[in-house]
Amino acid sequence: MTTEDRYARWVQGVPAMKRLGAGWAVFQNGYTWEPPVDVYENDDGLVVQVEVGGMRVEDFSITLDQRILVVEGLRQRDAEPKRVYRQMEIFYGPFRVEVDLPWSVDAERVEATYEMGILRVLLPRPPAHRVSVSNVMESK
Repeated sequence: MTTEDRYARWVQGVPAMKRLGAGWAVFQNGYTWEPPVDVYENDDGLVVQVEVGGMRVEDFSITLDQRILVVEGLRQRDAEPKRVYRQMEIFYGPFRVEVDLPWSVDAERVEATYEMGILRVLLPRPPAHRVSVSNVMESK
């Protein structure tokens, strides 16, 4: 994607959507930068990884609204009085990523960790619903 494309999408403020396969989508909503995101499932549930180095835990906000996980944050540039850049590839400022989950998760057991520049959100599968049948009749 060219710089002009990114700028045009940012100016429009229209959410961009990345299709990751059947039932998966990641929305990135016109914020100043877009961190790389991995979404995968394992035996325990879903895992969302966001690559956001150079931040602190308090710089993130993570919310779950039914089947949409929202990760927001603000990466601050260190305050150095005067700089003349020769090359600039690190993004700063606010970001927001929305992940449309393919099924509901157990919201009470969601866990997030931040280590080595990776924010990892673990979204456990909900417990299986069991139905008890009390009157079972034998067919004749």
